[in-house]
Amino acid sequence: MATRPEGTSTEIRIDPSSLYQEEIFTDRRVGTIRRLTPVGKDGERDQARAVLYVGETQVLTPAGALPIAFEIGAGSLEEAADKFGQLAKEAIERTVKELQELRRQAASSIVIPQGGLPPAGGMGGGGKIQMP
Repeated sequence: MATRPEGTSTEIRIDPSSLYQEEIFTDRRVGTIRRLTPVGKDGERDQARAVLYVGETQVLTPAGALPIAFEIGAGSLEEAADKFGQLAKEAIERTVKELQELRRQAASSIVIPQGGLPPAGGMGGGGKIQMP
């Protein structure tokens, strides 16, 4: 969201041709559904763009609550609510796999001592104690 394409200015601006009105629906138990209705510069419904639905839930981890958001391809709020459970499950599974991969990568990373690698065929003199 905060990244900018190459060659653009550093000015922060909202694109008036990409505005959405956001509504939040929740069962106060499992998660929320955000309905994003496209609007024009005047705030009126933009019929040329589709309404978007985004599901949000969270899972508890040892580090605390981890928010998970996912798009719901739906034509109505009722359809989005019907699809919520399955899509939330898939998003959680995908997130768990990504976390496991990050953990695996971190565990297999090679740590090189500050003095560098020893010369081939011998022990390095990388310590700070020097014999006279």
